[in-house]
Amino acid sequence: MSLELVITSVLLGVGLAMDAFSVSLANGLADKNMKIGRMLIIAGTFAGFQFAMPMIGWVFVHTAESKLEWFSGLVPWIALLLLLYIGGKMLKEGIEENRNPQSGGQEQVGTGDLIMQGIATSIDALSVGFTIAAYSLLQAVSASLIIGVVTLFICLAGLRIGQKLGTVFAGKASILGGIILIGIGLEIWIRGVFF
Repeated sequence: MSLELVITSVLLGVGLAMDAFSVSLANGLADKNMKIGRMLIIAGTFAGFQFAMPMIGWVFVHTAESKLEWFSGLVPWIALLLLLYIGGKMLKEGIEENRNPQSGGQEQVGTGDLIMQGIATSIDALSVGFTIAAYSLLQAVSASLIIGVVTLFICLAGLRIGQKLGTVFAGKASILGGIILIGIGLEIWIRGVFF
């Protein structure tokens, strides 16, 4: 594995992980008492999707590139819809928690929501598979693995920062987290549709 491949993969990982970092921040805000095991599950889910998506893109290029070109236009729309749904749900729960503090609010992101977050924040990594199409299988796996590891550490940092901010924002954490997710969805959509 060349140094250039490692550096390129780390930089790709940092760039791709920013959406997952923001969502991790929102998840940390929503659950200020999150244990390290739960953090590893959340960050590991994001890392797993960030690993898998470039590989799926690489496989597409090598098997059915011409048949799947239409999909790239759907990516920003899919991310927008998923994050609007998750963010809207979090926002609604935060508003209900402020109206009725005894309800307890959102403590943990559910498995289904976590998978949707993973897809929404990593779907743009699918296009990386097209950019690494010239790589051998070993190079593509290595690059995707580096991207996944970088994402894991960035998301753990996001969860930790979110927890710390969650204690500051207390009852407003779910509302802020929902707003962040909706904002990320809009940013992905604007970037994908207009740029």
